[in-house]
Amino acid sequence: MDAYPIVISIHIIVGFLLVYFAAKAFKKTKYIPMLYLTLGFLLITIEDTIMGDFLGFVDPSFANDANRELSEEIFEIFGFVLVLFAILKS
Repeated sequence: MDAYPIVISIHIIVGFLLVYFAAKAFKKTKYIPMLYLTLGFLLITIEDTIMGDFLGFVDPSFANDANRELSEEIFEIFGFVLVLFAILKS
């Protein structure tokens, strides 16, 4: 049995649960740094789970594309910048 699809599924679920709970916390508190944290988590989750894992699993040729890797890194950098900004503003 190949565990890779199961691990990808768990990764996607946990990533979006993180975004969901961060968004719920922002909605409850209206604390602007929490919005930045939510957006940062969203970008990182989209980049890592959707662009990196899921699409690479669906189309293996997509996994080795240099442009995809560059766009993934840019998304990840923006996500980390937003998380860093949230921490500095809190």
